[in-house]
Formats: sequence, structure tokens, C-alpha cells
Amino acid sequence: MKKIAVLTSGGDSPGMNAAIRSVVRTCAYHGIECLGVYQGYEGLIEGDFKPMDARSVKGIINKGGTILKSARSKGFRTEEGRKKAHKQLIDAGVEGLVVIGGDGSFTGALIFNQEFNFPVMGIPGTIDNDIYGTSHTLGFDTALNTVVDAIDKIRDTASSHNRLFFVEVMGRDVGHIALNAGIAGGAEEILIPEEDLGLDRLVESLNRSRKSGKTSSIVIVAEGDKIGKNIFELKDYVDENMEGYDVRVSVLGHMQRGGAPSCFDRVLASRMGVKAVESLLEGETNYMVGLLDNSIGVTPLEKAIKGKSKINLELLRVSDIMST
Repeated sequence: MKKIAVLTSGGDSPGMNAAIRSVVRTCAYHGIECLGVYQGYEGLIEGDFKPMDARSVKGIINKGGTILKSARSKGFRTEEGRKKAHKQLIDAGVEGLVVIGGDGSFTGALIFNQEFNFPVMGIPGTIDNDIYGTSHTLGFDTALNTVVDAIDKIRDTASSHNRLFFVEVMGRDVGHIALNAGIAGGAEEILIPEEDLGLDRLVESLNRSRKSGKTSSIVIVAEGDKIGKNIFELKDYVDENMEGYDVRVSVLGHMQRGGAPSCFDRVLASRMGVKAVESLLEGETNYMVGLLDNSIGVTPLEKAIKGKSKINLELLRVSDIMST
């Protein structure tokens, strides 16, 4: 294998640039050419490639987002679009592809490999930590630190005004961010998709907190929590069923995706990039690299896509004890 391409796809996450850097420099270390693909799969179809060497990725390990940009591609979902993308790669002399993204990006890579037998390797980049086959996805640790910092600031206001804050964090299908950040931020309650607390039990818990002497509360809500239609409905319900609290809502939104990656994410990205390139050189394909028991291993892409990351039940128990 003499030439490898790398792209980022789906939602951006801190650590993607560090992963790009790792892929490019690992290629340089092994004497292989590397092409950066701009705008994800859309750039693959358009042939928007740029040669990258060790110097072209200097100064990016500490930057959030992705220098290769990311975009949704309707064209790549069609057979015609994928045929065009394959031709662009062949014409450019590319023999392997590293895809940095989430399950949607990996689904595209898997289909592409099945149709054209083109070697692909995935690096999990998503703050939700919702990919099977790795204990940590790129950006998860950084997002946690961002959320905890925001909770600490909101706590100052909550305690100053005897307020109850509902804080919504990302997590459409899983509650990893909410559960970990909630414990670290000292939240009184944590609402996640995996556990249905129920509105009545929520109010009962908040009332119990007040009776124990708490004059303010923080409730962390994963965006995929099913208790109410949305976080504002939760606020309205508590307003109607509890007295004495000034209830407010804070939706952290896309700020969770931005910012400089943490030390953990920078190191993880560097390790994953090396493994992805060297796995391709060893003839492996259709795998995702991941962190398993503090070692970098590989999981079949199909398994990574179809498998479900599980919530840590011990953390649920810790959360219950800490909210006493």
C-alpha cells in the first residue's frame, strides 16, 4: 500500500484534528503518501483531495473541530455517488481509506467496502460515546470537561437565588455525558434515556432534597430522555407541582462539541491514528479501532455499528448515593 486517504464525517468532535495529524504522520513515518479529503464523503465524490505531509498538520493537535471539514452527503447514499467516489480514489492512486466519524459514517464506509472491496478503517469520533467496541470515543472526555465547567458556573447562580436548574446535555440515544457529568457536577438528579425516572418520582426526589436542607438543585437531562416531550415540559410540570423553587432551563447545545481537546483525547487520537494506518498496512479492512481495557484494538465495523454501548450501572448507583 503506497497511498492512504483520510476524511472526517458527521458531527465534529474535539480530537478529530489530532487523529488527522496522527494518520498523516504515521503515513509519513512508513514512507506512504497521504491525501486529505475535504467535506467528508461529499469531497470523496467530488475528488476534493489535498496531499498532506508531516508539516501540513503542524499546530493542529490542540484545535477543536476538523481542518478537513465535515458535511452530510446525500450523494454518497446512492449507488451512483459511491461509484463516482470509488473512481476518484482509484484515479488518485489511493489504496486505503481512514474514516473518522460516528456510526453513520461507519455505515457508509461498510457499504463502500462491500460494494468495491476497498480497504477501509474507522476511527470513532463523536462526543456521545455511543459506539460499540471502545470505552471512549474521540471528544467524549473533552465534552465532559466542558459540561462540568458549565454546571459549576450554573451552580453558582442556582445557590445564590435558590433556583432549580434543568440543564440539557447531548445524548440522543445514550446517557454517558449526562451520567458522568452529573456525578462530577454534584447534580441532584440525572435523567437519561436508559432509565425512566418518571415525573412523579422526579418531583418526589426534589421534595426530598428540599426537606434534607437543600435550597437549590441541579437536574442534568440527556436530550434523549423520555420523561417529557422536552426539557421545557419538565420545567412546566415542576412549576405546577412544586412550590418555592424558581425553575430555570439551560440548554448547553453545540458548545459541548467545541473547544481544545483534553490531554486524554489528544493521546487517544494519536494512538488510534497509528493503529488505523498500521492495520491497513497489515492487510486488515472493515474494522474500527477502539480503546479496550486501556489497549488499542479493533472491532469489525458491522459489530461497531449494530452493537450498543452500555451505561455503567455502578455509576447509576453512585449517582443515587451522592444525591442523598
